Amino acid sequence: MKLYYTPGACSLAPHIALHEIGAKFETEKVDLAKHTTASGADYVKTVTSKGYVPALQLDDGSVLTEVGAILNYLADQKPAAGLAPAAGTMPRYRLLEWLNYISSEVHKSFSPMFAPGATDDMKSLALANVGRRFDWLSGQLKDRKFLLGDQFSVADIYLFTVLGWTKFVNIDLGKWPVLAKYSASIGSRPAVQGALRAEGLMK
Repeated sequence: MKLYYTPGACSLAPHIALHEIGAKFETEKVDLAKHTTASGADYVKTVTSKGYVPALQLDDGSVLTEVGAILNYLADQKPAAGLAPAAGTMPRYRLLEWLNYISSEVHKSFSPMFAPGATDDMKSLALANVGRRFDWLSGQLKDRKFLLGDQFSVADIYLFTVLGWTKFVNIDLGKWPVLAKYSASIGSRPAVQGALRAEGLMK
């Protein structure tokens, strides 16, 4: 497998998952502004016409995109790693519920803060939206270790990745001590640190 990624972007989530399952994989960095890969290829023409990361090229040459889909795929490659409950069970649907919430409500709330040309008003509105999502998440995580309770999952990997963006947009995660503690706990995992080092985000 080969993961196409941009350091610190949402592609960090599948990067962490690949480390968690102990997969054999390659990575290739993508310059999203130029739509080129580290090898000089046109990312849009040769990998995915969507033009964004992540993209996971499978061993048969096909390409899978979208964070939630890739995370589910990777979790199913090594069920023994315990990154997702068994398919067809209610806990698995709870996992999907979390992945969809993180994608549509948390991840997307950050988008205006990274968008070129976004006005101060747009960024202020986005900041308020992020704050409301963080308030709700704090309540959910107040009495549990992980999003699924005692089971670490790909949803935690995704949320950790998104929480990490607070450092790039001057949001003090310390305002939400539950989330700060949660993020630090996830960040201490060897697989997480391995992916962060590989992307140049940690020494």
